[in-house]
Formats: sequence, structure tokens, C-alpha cells
Amino acid sequence: MRIDILTLFPNMFTGVINESILKKAMELGKVQYHITNFRDFSTDKHQAVDDYPYGGGAGMVLKPEPIFHAVEHIKSVTNSSPRVILLCPQGERYTQKKAEQLAKEEHLLFICGHYEGYDERIRENLVTDEISIGDFVLTGGELAAMVVVDSIVRLLPGVLGNEDSPVLDSFSTGLLEHPHYTRPAKFRGMRVPDVLLSGNHKLIDEWRRKQSLKRTLERRPDLLESYPLTEQEIEWLNELKRNG
Repeated sequence: MRIDILTLFPNMFTGVINESILKKAMELGKVQYHITNFRDFSTDKHQAVDDYPYGGGAGMVLKPEPIFHAVEHIKSVTNSSPRVILLCPQGERYTQKKAEQLAKEEHLLFICGHYEGYDERIRENLVTDEISIGDFVLTGGELAAMVVVDSIVRLLPGVLGNEDSPVLDSFSTGLLEHPHYTRPAKFRGMRVPDVLLSGNHKLIDEWRRKQSLKRTLERRPDLLESYPLTEQEIEWLNELKRNG
């Protein structure tokens, strides 16, 4: 996968892509990162990338020329048609399902905005996806892009050590993930559930499925509305509800 990021603050990405899973994915040859300062594509003699909004109002708006030129340049040198993703609080709410969808692409291009907003012609003519990571506003799209890139790259085949890890993540199955425990079996009087020490994989799997249902019911009951419950899971869920 090739990931291009257009930003006015390229140094913000230096540490992020050179640590942990993002760095490992690059070293494994699973992904290439290309960070571009779209100020370099400004046609203004002062390299301005923003201007006052027509009609008045607070703040400055990103001009179309630098971003159009940057996107067109990347498309020409790569000879590809990437998914062009605008990070924006007006975009669709980002989900694990969207991450899984984007992880199947060969080329992604992220546009990180700043100031009051984008010239609408950028949205209408360049962008294929608008993404919001939550109902709040950030100073710019850089942090949101980092979040989205991380969630995608970890899903690329061969990046995580255990191929089952992304499949069993919270939200990937439609439910929240079950609790995890490791050594020691007893710590300050707190014990690991006996079933996890039993060696009985059938009982362990059943316990984990029940715990996943329980945690989802307690913390994100809205997820159960669209989750295709089996007859066994319906029985467990009713039991959980009866027990409060």
C-alpha cells in the first residue's frame, strides 16, 4: 500500500510513522509513506494557502489551487487513482468497518485541513471519502489522519505477529472484545478466572463469547441492535439481563 498525506505540518508525522507497528509495516515492505507539504504547490508569491471567505465570516479558508496541484502531481507520478480522504468533522463517523474497507486499497491519499475549512470545490471535485473520528473539532486534520492510518496499516496482511489479532479486535466481530489476563495467576488477592486455567478450550471459548456479550451489553448496547445473534447468544443474553 502507498499512503500519501498532504499537510502543512509534515514534521508532525515523523515520530508517528517511525515507531511501533507503522514502522514495522514499512520495514516489512507492506506500506510506503509519502508526506507532502502542500504549501510547496502554492502559486502565490508568498506561498499562501488560505484566504478570507467570500461573503465574510470568521477564520480563513484553504484555497483550492495548492491542494488541486498537489493531488494532481501525486496522481501523475504514481499513475494511479487513489482514494482521496478528507479529514473533516463533517465527514462520516469512522468505524472499524471503514478501516477494513480502506485496508484493501492499494493507494490512499489523505488531506489534512487547517483553519476554518476547505474551499468547497476541493470536496466536490477531488475527494472520494470524508472522515470524522468523532463529534469534536481538532486544530487540524493531522491527528485524525494519524489515527486513521494506524487503524488501517495494522490490518495489512503480515503486519501483526498474530493473524487472528485484527479479526478478534473489538468492533471487528461486531461486539466488544472479552477481558484478557496473563501471569501471575494471582496478584494482590485478585485471581484469574479458573476457566482460563482449565485447559478446556471449549469452555474457554464459551466463557469468552459470554464475556464479550456481557461487556457489549454493559458498555455499548447499541451494537447489539445490528449484531446477528445466534440462538445460543440470545439465550446467554437473556440470562445476563435476568441477572442484572
